[in-house]
Amino acid sequence: MERESLLATLIFLLGGSALQLFAAWPGRTGRVSLSRQQERLQWFALWRPAMPALAVAAWLCGWALSQPDPVPDQVGWILFLAPAPFAIVVGRAVLRAAWALWQSPNDYGIATVGLLRPHVVFAPELAKALDERAIEAALAHERTHVRHRDPLRIWLAQFVTDLQWPWGSARRRFTNWLAALQCARDDEARAAGVEGADLAAAVLASLRFQRGTSLADAAVSGAPEGLAARVARLLQPLPDAPPQREPSPLLVAGSVLIALLAACVLGVACGERLIGPLLALSRSG
Repeated sequence: MERESLLATLIFLLGGSALQLFAAWPGRTGRVSLSRQQERLQWFALWRPAMPALAVAAWLCGWALSQPDPVPDQVGWILFLAPAPFAIVVGRAVLRAAWALWQSPNDYGIATVGLLRPHVVFAPELAKALDERAIEAALAHERTHVRHRDPLRIWLAQFVTDLQWPWGSARRRFTNWLAALQCARDDEARAAGVEGADLAAAVLASLRFQRGTSLADAAVSGAPEGLAARVARLLQPLPDAPPQREPSPLLVAGSVLIALLAACVLGVACGERLIGPLLALSRSG
């Protein structure tokens, strides 16, 4: 059979198995004083279960590079049925990601929308319910989302969470990250001069405006139980934490790339030792 078809089948089977295995692991993230750093920790926790699956895919790509095309070995039918559950999960994630692109921002009172060109939408009805200081606070918060391209990050986070369906631990990591994201953006707006009380008033008014919609919880607090904690935090003085050194995004991306290249090299060197018996087992089944 064609090498690429067999490679795709094995990625769904072995990569999907690795992803589901690590997605089920609840895991725990530490606590840091700065909300920005806490958001980054939760972001890495969200993506951590996908790393082994990417390593498996890179390893399989290395194995495929050492194989002829087409692959001469016969492949049993069971090898094509086994990845079906993982293919369903991926298909569901793709459909949900596509559907999210078609959702209208009209359900929001105020929100940042747009994956490539984020911008702020503000319902006139909500603006009428707020005083000038609360309006400025809400806009300052949303502008921080624009600067960090958060709509794209939320879309990607939702996609990687859907790839870990149906595990509740994956959904908890997503909601925890959303809550940390809102706190980080709150603090960034407050550091720029926004009063916490004004931002809290805007948050509560936005929630009342969105009452009854399915988007309200994620848009306002990241999780329903996080609303009270968020408002209480806004009414307290801005935390004064000493600056801490953060890893460079380029350094993190470079480390991941090196790890994937190493996995690919291992696949070239010794992939056949594991894939060969797997193909033989599928023929016997």
